[in-house]
Amino acid sequence: MSGYSILVDTSKCTACRGCQIACKEWNQLAGTATKNTGSYENPKDLSSDTYKIVRFAEGQGANGKAFWHFFTEQCRHCLSPGCMAEVEEDEIVVDEKTGAVVYTPKTKDLDFKATLEGCPYDIPRQDAKTKVLTKCTFCNDRVGNGMLPACVKACPTGAMTFGKRDEIVAAAKKREAELKKDFPKAVALTPDDVRVIYVLKDDPKTYWKYAAGR
Repeated sequence: MSGYSILVDTSKCTACRGCQIACKEWNQLAGTATKNTGSYENPKDLSSDTYKIVRFAEGQGANGKAFWHFFTEQCRHCLSPGCMAEVEEDEIVVDEKTGAVVYTPKTKDLDFKATLEGCPYDIPRQDAKTKVLTKCTFCNDRVGNGMLPACVKACPTGAMTFGKRDEIVAAAKKREAELKKDFPKAVALTPDDVRVIYVLKDDPKTYWKYAAGR
């Protein structure tokens, strides 16, 4: 399949949140008021001004060992986008060159609840004032001009990789096999269904409730 994909290797993520800040800066999104809730995760959720956040999960595994998992939450840019179920014209479009699922200003006319329910990852948000729906853009403007997505470019550990879809899918499956040697539950999340592919060391449920979809 043509287009591009992003590989997110969570085993290399240090939760620096550089990707989160880069997303804010490139998309010129307003700052979000935060407060201490006992977690490093801030803000607590996506919004019309926050397209990407780093999830923090802390707990104890079945082996009794403590874990601390990081998960960079964003739109997966599905190959068959469930969020498009209510689309009648071009409120949501799929860019032919990159494969990005792009929300247009016309999304203000969509049923937000139905659009959100159509997404297995609980991603779309609505601007309270304009009613326009928002989410990660795949940095389609950057990619269309031969640049890396802002989040990928900002990652200091190499946890995020961008490239042609077939190459990224192959890299995800290879990384899954490598991690399984030390982490039997390692998995590449639905690489054949989405363009943003996560590789985890552990059960997806230990990362985030929507990591593998609803």
